[in-house]
This record gives sequence, C-alpha cells and structure tokens, in this order.
Amino acid sequence: MITNYLWTEKYRPRTVNDYVWRDDAQQAQVRQWVSEKNIPHLLFSGGPGTGKTTLAKVLMNDLGVEDYDIMQINASRDNGVDFIRERIEGFVSTIPFGEFKVVLLDEADYLSPNAQAVLRGLMETYSSTARFIMTCNYPNKIIPALHSRCQGFHIEKLDKTEFTARAATILVEENINFDLDVLDTYVSAQYPDLRKCINSLQSGSSGGVLQTISQGSQNSNDYRLQAVELFKARKIREARKLICSQVRPDEMEEVFRWMYDNLDLFASNDENKDRAIIIIRNGLVNHSMVADAEINLSATFCELADLHD
Repeated sequence: MITNYLWTEKYRPRTVNDYVWRDDAQQAQVRQWVSEKNIPHLLFSGGPGTGKTTLAKVLMNDLGVEDYDIMQINASRDNGVDFIRERIEGFVSTIPFGEFKVVLLDEADYLSPNAQAVLRGLMETYSSTARFIMTCNYPNKIIPALHSRCQGFHIEKLDKTEFTARAATILVEENINFDLDVLDTYVSAQYPDLRKCINSLQSGSSGGVLQTISQGSQNSNDYRLQAVELFKARKIREARKLICSQVRPDEMEEVFRWMYDNLDLFASNDENKDRAIIIIRNGLVNHSMVADAEINLSATFCELADLHD
C-alpha cells in the first residue's frame, strides 16, 4: 500500500521514552541530560540506520531546543573548511533564543581533517552558547582532538530477531498482510539498516500485501532482495553473478559487511559460519590489494558456495 507519507518518519521515535535503547547506561545518561536540560558535545557512532540521527533529534526535542537554535548539516555534502568558517561559525556566533544552539553534523566522518581542526576551535570558542552533535559510521576517521572534546556513544545494531519484530510490527500497524518467509527476505537484504528496510517494505507493499520479487514488487530493482531469494533457493551461482553485475565500486566493502551480518545465507551450522567469517575476512583483506575488486568479490562468493557442499 503506497501512501503519501514515509513510514520511516511515521515510526521515528519522538521522545526518549519512544526510543529503543540497546544500552541501559546510555539511556540513564541521556535521561540525566534531559533532567538537567544540558548536554556536552556529542559523537554518536554506529552503522547506517541504527538510530544515531534519531537519538540526536529525540534529545533535542526533549531538551526543548527551539528550531531557530538548530542547524542540521549533512557533512557528506558540505565538508570543507570554508563552509565550516562561513556557515557554522556565522550560526554559533549569534546569541541563541534558548539556553544554547545545537549544530547537528550528520556523517561527520566525511569532514576533511582541516575542517575538523576548524571545528575543534569553534567547539572551544562557543562552548558557552553552542553544542555540537556529530554522527558518523567510522569513528576512526574523526581526529583525536574532536574525540577528546566529545562524549562518545556507540549505537549498537539491533539483534536480528528484534529487527524482524520491529519490521513486522510496522506491517501489522499498516494492515499489510505478509508471509514470514517473504519478510525474512526483506530483512536479510537490508539488515542491520532498519531505515532502509522500512523504506523497502513500504515500496514493496501493494494492495495490502507484502510482495515477493516474483510478484512484481516495486523493489525489483533492488538486487539484494533478488539475491537473497536466489541464495534461499540455493542458486548460489545466479546470486553471485547478479550481485557482481549490479554492485557499484563504492559499495564493495559494504557488501562484505552485509555478508558478515547474514551468515545464515551461506552456512547452516556454527562450524561453517566460523569458516564463512574467515572467508569473508580474507576477501575483505584482499579487496584493498587486488587490481580487480569484482573478481575478488566473485571469488569470495565462490568460496562461500563451497560451504553448502
């Protein structure tokens, strides 16, 4: 059922009470900040779709930060020194309407080292009237000087069972009929990115039913969904050819992580899952050294296919 609203926004938590916590200590810390109406500079790290930006927005909402006092930036697009100096410094240098201003820097790991160095200076200069919240997938790309000025939170991915339960709950809320095996295909294709999975479920729901690829789902252009169905049917060669023909060069490393997060597709027992991890690790190590990354990825899938023999 295609609607005029996004499920990801409809089911996005709005308050600390709505947020799904994976760490009790983090929950207690956030509730303390809300109670005190104050926060330090923050760095939220974790994989895509795990709730980093959602947590930042929940926190700002419960702190009562006015919209006029919030600047949200996608650092994957705006990441240069000039942007930091002109836009961000211009924003934080003015007096806030409330207690303080908040700069939310999504994907801060895309900031250049020089831009991060400038940001460090702004954090110190305007610490009495501005707070910086950064989110990133790769905290190792954030310079040590920023780490030392921020309180770090690593947002763990949802357990796959809980991930599936969240997806199923949304389908039930939207009155979408679904087969558990079809839902598992969507989950396996997108796990652990819940946001992407929810988007995929919405576009794959037609006439009140969650469609399979063979039923003509609007997700038919998502090669991972097609590949998962092929893996389940033990059509390993077809799945390998599909992925290798569709994956973009910048997605290669992400595919290795996807394989690691979905070991059930390649192995049915713990011993073979351990072997699969080693195969995936070797493929990822070779990825940075080979002349043709596609051949290396294809070879990794060939080795994983042997686990079914």
